[in-house]
Amino acid sequence: MKKIYLILSALIVALTLSECKKSNFLDDKTSGLTQQTVFSDSTNTMGFLTRIYEDAPFSFNKYRWDNGGLEQGTDDSEFTLGSPQRRANVISHATWTPDIFNPTAYGLPDMWVTPYTNIRRVNLLLQQLPNTPLSASRKQLVAGEARFLRAWYYENLIINFGGVPLIGDKVYGITDVITTTRSSFADCVKYITSELDAAAAILPVTSSNIDYGRITKGTCMGLKSRLLLYAASPLFNGAPYVTATPEQTPLVGYGSYDKKHWQDAADAALALINTGYYSLNVDNATAPGYGFYQVFLNRVNPEYIFSYNRSPNRDFEAFYNPPSRGGSKYGQPTQNLVDCFPMMNGKAITDPTSGYDPNNPYVNRDPRFGYSIIYNGSNYFLASANAQKPVFTFAGAASDGFPNTLTGYYSRKMCDVNISNNSAFNATRGWPLMRYAEILLNYAEAINETGQTSLAYPVLQQLRVRAGITPNPDGLYGLAPNMSVAAMRTVIQNERRVELAFEGQRWDDERRWKVAMDTQNGFLKWMYITKTGANTYNYQVVNAVTAPTLYAANPAKVHIFYPYDYLMPISTTDMRDIPGMIQNPGY
Repeated sequence: MKKIYLILSALIVALTLSECKKSNFLDDKTSGLTQQTVFSDSTNTMGFLTRIYEDAPFSFNKYRWDNGGLEQGTDDSEFTLGSPQRRANVISHATWTPDIFNPTAYGLPDMWVTPYTNIRRVNLLLQQLPNTPLSASRKQLVAGEARFLRAWYYENLIINFGGVPLIGDKVYGITDVITTTRSSFADCVKYITSELDAAAAILPVTSSNIDYGRITKGTCMGLKSRLLLYAASPLFNGAPYVTATPEQTPLVGYGSYDKKHWQDAADAALALINTGYYSLNVDNATAPGYGFYQVFLNRVNPEYIFSYNRSPNRDFEAFYNPPSRGGSKYGQPTQNLVDCFPMMNGKAITDPTSGYDPNNPYVNRDPRFGYSIIYNGSNYFLASANAQKPVFTFAGAASDGFPNTLTGYYSRKMCDVNISNNSAFNATRGWPLMRYAEILLNYAEAINETGQTSLAYPVLQQLRVRAGITPNPDGLYGLAPNMSVAAMRTVIQNERRVELAFEGQRWDDERRWKVAMDTQNGFLKWMYITKTGANTYNYQVVNAVTAPTLYAANPAKVHIFYPYDYLMPISTTDMRDIPGMIQNPGY
């Protein structure tokens, strides 16, 4: 009988213990390790678990593909490298095909390969765990952490592909014949939920100092909140996004709408909120919204539910900083995103009572704007001056002006304004994979969709208080009173975009809300700035076509999204080699 392999089993070679010699969780003394020597040694066993942790931020990683990632495929950020072959541009152009997901292709296969690689690692660890020299209590903790990580990787799979093969605890060998095909979306959600509940039951509420950053009960509850919110969303909770066959329908969602999914999502978020394990990082005394800025610069804070702790680094400064600060400026904020930030009074810039002045567009904005965006004239550390100096983005400005910035902006989100990439300083930070602000937004969105709109107000107000927005006479922080479900939905989606900008959420949000056909087709907006006097400027909203000839129109800047792009295709390799494998609609 012909040997048949899934991508996940094709990777077994990479997952054998010879991989242990290559991966960085074990030191040079471990050359020649075998499965027996890894799992007969407590240090090596914990190192094997650490290796599974190391891939957890793969989707968040700013340098994921050709110095770009999913962020640059959304309407929040313009990717500055123009080649259509670059994977961030493949995403924004929607030029992917099933062939580009093959395991030997470059870039996009990691959507499938990285999760299944680590699912197999988890299964191998759980299989061998009883035989390790770890104490009984440590074995229990390792099992809980591993089961969470397996759920984490499955969640990454289903948001991109819908229902996927569930392999349980099976560890496939290189000679195994594999016929496992896709489980329904509903079964995948049920399985991941059960794994998270089981892990939460055996993990501690919080981490001790020595174990800070490891997975806890709260981490499991947080991912359950995200999972159920995604599952309740329009992409999965209703009719298929495009015409689907009877075989495809259960794979791409529930098939019909059920409000109960929204209530389940609201309950999961509220359960975590009510524990009191986490809170927003608030500091409006130092400066309005300063707590929002600081949360990304401290590994230890009350808001991080799951983070990827790094040694002192300039990770984000290297990726985002303007040229004068030694940065690569790979991802540049769009005017589309900038327009989403309200004013200091919480009102949208489209509200005639907001106080917005298009001739002075950056004054009195929501403080999160200044902490997220480097705009024309904003201050940022300059190494040569050893002080903060203005960054100018107007056309022709030295170093940082248009066209070095296509959009008129650079990102400041998660960066330390007191260091730059060409300075000698580092930030002590963790990457925010999941934080408490997201849980508040999850609850607001889900409870609103159940029709209980009034319950969304208090959590949105918490976020706006922390942001430094003024309460206004009515104490609603710019929120209109008595909003309908539809009006509140628009507000929540905008609040989520502002609060979680550049944190790896927008790609998933655009698709699960089924708005990508609107947000991802056409040119994005930029701000073209000209200097008109010593301290005066003209601001003109443009795009790659309407921009002045300082920058020739680049086809790579056109964003394209087709109706069938809401889910990714299964690779041609799997479609050919796995009996009964079913493709997603449209491919």
